[in-house]
Amino acid sequence: MTGLEPLIPISLFVSIAAVVILRGPFGKALADRIAGRSAGSGDDARAEMLERQLEDVQYRLHDVEERLDFTERVVAHGRDAPQIPGDQ
Repeated sequence: MTGLEPLIPISLFVSIAAVVILRGPFGKALADRIAGRSAGSGDDARAEMLERQLEDVQYRLHDVEERLDFTERVVAHGRDAPQIPGDQ
């Protein structure tokens, strides 16, 4: 006995764990990366969709900012308006 007997079950355990991990989604992603394939053509379509959504949100935010500015002007103008005496 050379003292290397414990390495047999350890190497068996490590080999089985590696096979399980590499056969899952991580292994598939790693294989795609090694093969030079991108994550998919769906990424381009998703990016375009997100850009359109971002533009829509920016447009709507700009519209809300304009409405807020208008409301602030109306409220500020209402405070400065002269009050009619006796109308309380």
